Amino acid sequence: MIIDSLDNASAYANAHPRFKAAFQFLLDTPLATAECGRYDIDGDNIYAMIQEPTLKPKTEAKLEAHRKYIDIQFVISGEETMGWSPVQGCGNDLGFNKAKDCGFFGDVPMAWFPVRPGSFAVFFPHDAHAPCIGMGTARKVVVKILA
Repeated sequence: MIIDSLDNASAYANAHPRFKAAFQFLLDTPLATAECGRYDIDGDNIYAMIQEPTLKPKTEAKLEAHRKYIDIQFVISGEETMGWSPVQGCGNDLGFNKAKDCGFFGDVPMAWFPVRPGSFAVFFPHDAHAPCIGMGTARKVVVKILA
């Protein structure tokens, strides 16, 4: 897992062969005014989803994890809290949907952290994460990167 400001994106451009294009999308796109929905960056290899989720309390958090994709979750506006646990430490497996590349766990996240506007969190397949926690709504981008 990585948590940082988009101002430091260049430090991660070479951490994965597809990170440079993913971060370039975040830097070049007018995210505050772009329509919600899917944006293909490199087909199913890299794509972004602009969302405006209603945030929920920690008591409703569910850890999720992906096997094929890395998530870069970038907050545009609002403040979102995210939870994290290593997948190997999760014991309450609620099932995995292979078609959606998403599995859920009933465990309580090991750590919680705020992600403020202009900041991002990167979740690798070994990172279970509980996004969309807080009050009100947030505007965010989830970039999916084929691992």
